Amino acid sequence: MAWIVLLLSAVCEAVWATALGQSAGLTAPVPTAVFAVGLTLSMLGLGWAVKQIPIGTAYAVWVGVGAALTVTWAILSGAEAFSAGKVVFIAGIVVAVIGLKLVPHTPTDVAKRPDDPATSAQP
Repeated sequence: MAWIVLLLSAVCEAVWATALGQSAGLTAPVPTAVFAVGLTLSMLGLGWAVKQIPIGTAYAVWVGVGAALTVTWAILSGAEAFSAGKVVFIAGIVVAVIGLKLVPHTPTDVAKRPDDPATSAQP
């Protein structure tokens, strides 16, 4: 479930990044509202996912998927020119994200928080 939430929050990242680009410096009301909602949902999803996925892995996946989707949308919508190089490097990001998912991780990989009663030393 954490991976699904992480991927959905990466989609929200692509949404807010695209909306930010269309917001004219946060002065256009609709893109600015989409930016704010997308940003909030994206951060909430990332924050929830890192409870179960190591932060380094989660952040790399979140940024990678968000960036790949943002560039892909920009190319498809005509906001950016298509180039074979972009496709190759976006494919590289996607392969890296898949690789991070395939690398096994255990709950011990998630950083221990000093305020977490399950991981703090008992007196």
